[in-house]
Amino acid sequence: MIAYLKGKIIKKTPRGAIIQTGDIGYMVFLTQNLLGNLTDSAELFIHHQVKEDASDLYGFQNYEQLEFFNQLINISGIGPRLALDILNAPEEQIKSAIINGDDAFICKIPGIGKKTAQRIIIELKDKLEVTNLDREYQGIKDINNEAIEALTKLGYQRKEILNTLKDIPSEITKTEEIITYFLKYA
Repeated sequence: MIAYLKGKIIKKTPRGAIIQTGDIGYMVFLTQNLLGNLTDSAELFIHHQVKEDASDLYGFQNYEQLEFFNQLINISGIGPRLALDILNAPEEQIKSAIINGDDAFICKIPGIGKKTAQRIIIELKDKLEVTNLDREYQGIKDINNEAIEALTKLGYQRKEILNTLKDIPSEITKTEEIITYFLKYA
């Protein structure tokens, strides 16, 4: 099984690139972002998808992206091509949307409907590690969990709660104060 490739870019295609390693050229499917950033050579972590009628390679800039890709394709209804389309969006925004239950953001990705977006959220919400959340949700997830859970039980959507709390003054830290702030400004 191929896990890593390093070589010269022979040809770029709309969905990937042919990478020469030694005397062999491998067709590797890539995200549009990675494809646009490739110059003369590439160094990629590879997911090797073997089926009875095909043997496809999917390339990633780092091992963390490969792991995220593997998590996506383990979800029922998401194949490698759709997972690549998902990864065309900024990775941290996707992870943030999954963690915060923002199915509307995920539905903006071509080929993803509401049910698939909700399945992604349910499957990955507790499995993801986000290193650099977007500014709009940074910190809210950790310091206001009690307030967020209480407001969710009152029937508010998590996305609505987070959008309202993203501008909360830093001096408001107690759960009761956070709930009062939300109810006042929602």
